[in-house]
Amino acid sequence: MIKRIGVSFTKTNFQNYWNWFNEEDLLGQAELVELSFLQNNEEDIASCDAYILTGGIDISPAFYSGAGQYTGMPEEFQKERDRFEEKIFRFSQSKQLPLLGICRGLQFVNVMMGGKLIQDLGEGNAIHKKITEDKQHGIRVEEGTLLQEITGSSKGIVNSAHHQAIDPTFLGENLKVNAFSTTGDRVIEGIEFDDKTGKAFMLCIQWHPERMMQKEESPFSIRLKKRFLEEVNHQI
Repeated sequence: MIKRIGVSFTKTNFQNYWNWFNEEDLLGQAELVELSFLQNNEEDIASCDAYILTGGIDISPAFYSGAGQYTGMPEEFQKERDRFEEKIFRFSQSKQLPLLGICRGLQFVNVMMGGKLIQDLGEGNAIHKKITEDKQHGIRVEEGTLLQEITGSSKGIVNSAHHQAIDPTFLGENLKVNAFSTTGDRVIEGIEFDDKTGKAFMLCIQWHPERMMQKEESPFSIRLKKRFLEEVNHQI
């Protein structure tokens, strides 16, 4: 049976996520499914075997009791996207299905687990926020984490295109940090479940593996994709 990977729709660079998986990756064993808040195709959520929560616009502060006004906030939030992706996340966890969160996806998982966000990084935006191209910076991977197991690395270079981040004083329940930036501000660059008992594969990262430079060589892209696909194909 062909496995179905649900990819949450974003108005920002959605095609990059789609293109990250080529025919050789899928090998006729898996297919991608667009899960779109615009189409509200909620019925397709239950048909999927794994999920990717993509990047994009800031999460509405109402979802984590954030300030209603802050620097860099969008002109308009997409609350319908937040509500739709909440359904994706809740379903993935209730059915113990693999989940990969990218950029906003990482922040969204933290919020869903009761955490909060730094709503604007301020001076840190010079390091992390995309202007015309993604920024590049170092990360340190925490020992003994799933991320270290997958990448086989304790440090590396990733791309960056965000002005918000997980608030380290409000990390979501049963989450642990698996990577920090090495730029001095120690921005949280990845999270996973702390106690993985009874949990499916779940890895969330702040960078964009689907569009990073040399993504076919970097362990912070190619190995993440490979492991995610292994988890998908192992679903019964």
